[in-house]
Amino acid sequence: MDQHRTIIEPFKIRTVEPLTVMTRKEREPLLAEAGYNLFMLPAKYVTFDFLTDSGTTAMSSAQMAAMMVSDESYAGSRSFARFEAVVRSLTGHTFVIPTHQGRAAERILCAALVKPGMKIPSNNHFDTTRANIEYVGAEAVDLVVPEGRAPSSTFPFKGNIDLERLRVFLQENRGTVPFGMITLTNNTGGGQPASLQNIREVSKLYKEFGVPFIIDACRFAENAYLIKQREPQCHDRTARDIAMEIFSLADGCYMSGKKDALVNIGGFIALHDKTWVEQLRSLLILTEGFPTYGGLAARDLEAMAVGLEEVLDEKYLSYRISVTRYMAEGLNRLGVPTLQPPGGHAVYIDAKAFLPHIPPHEFPGQSLVCELYLAEGVRSCEIGSSMFGKRTAQGDFIPASMELVRLAFPRRVYTQSHFDYILEGISEVVSRKESLRGLKLEYDPPFLRHFTARFSLL
Repeated sequence: MDQHRTIIEPFKIRTVEPLTVMTRKEREPLLAEAGYNLFMLPAKYVTFDFLTDSGTTAMSSAQMAAMMVSDESYAGSRSFARFEAVVRSLTGHTFVIPTHQGRAAERILCAALVKPGMKIPSNNHFDTTRANIEYVGAEAVDLVVPEGRAPSSTFPFKGNIDLERLRVFLQENRGTVPFGMITLTNNTGGGQPASLQNIREVSKLYKEFGVPFIIDACRFAENAYLIKQREPQCHDRTARDIAMEIFSLADGCYMSGKKDALVNIGGFIALHDKTWVEQLRSLLILTEGFPTYGGLAARDLEAMAVGLEEVLDEKYLSYRISVTRYMAEGLNRLGVPTLQPPGGHAVYIDAKAFLPHIPPHEFPGQSLVCELYLAEGVRSCEIGSSMFGKRTAQGDFIPASMELVRLAFPRRVYTQSHFDYILEGISEVVSRKESLRGLKLEYDPPFLRHFTARFSLL
């Protein structure tokens, strides 16, 4: 898509849903009742929901049509066969295990393969991945390149793994690494892609040390398209071709279909050989369902099969990436610093730079999340010390490396006029940013704090 032309949605809209419109005065008691945590706020009070791009996609007419002809047989349905064929064709992996979403895949992998004291490397583990690893007593180790921790750096592949650190890690932890990972795109680090060359080198290192390589592929198509745009050797390749090479470099993958499979629920594990398959399927049967439906209705398998094809349409991917760039550039013009360069699924505001008067232990990102809701009805997500900050046994607070606010854009849902309206309102937030206050953590759950934590306004 020509970046100098007006961004147009490469689709027509046939079904509409009304937006909730409220005043700041009406929102204030609702936010307080939710404990200043937007996860705890009923969706009916939200105007623009950028909390996550996971499961919030508007599905296509082709997906809806496929759902109408699904085969809901308990075992061995035609819908599973269609879904399995699409996943095999895309990933090149033989064994396909459906799950109801990505964290179910993570839980099954960790329960079957990970033991206390083990360590699992990645560029950056996202929240549910880290929680599932830590729940079984293992350690999630982040080895992203230094540029990936610098919001203002314009390095094009801030999702890369630091290859030298990975080599040292694998040397020092022989026998304690059940598998190695990379997350595409790197959500914790701002939706940033890893380069194809880096993925190749990571694959070589894992093979050298005999460590199985598993890709968290939830936004594989966005990563592939950003490689096409930013990696000179790949300009003439298709996003599908790049994606297929990425999958070929790994021993397996797992995916939340709620992202780049363009569906509201679903996921899968795909493996190249059968070493782990029976163990994983046994756990699947115990907690998710029979191996040919994995906790899903067959109509969801049909929708995923279509979505995995639609997501690699480069007209769609160009539009998707253009929207994110448009919003990042608009925020930058207003004086709002964002993580650079813009990634695929979201814009990440650098709350530490935007609100320097609020220290990390008072959660500047969460403060901005609350203000965006009060001002604009925008629900966003903090990715900073609320999500990843820790307390030591002595009670000292260790902040996250970055204090970010993620505006994650649902696929095929909002139009350019919505984004322009939001930018107009954020300009008013900028004018009073010095008046924003920090927050005090009142309830701190043991896992995935940001989902259910409660705060009070300082």
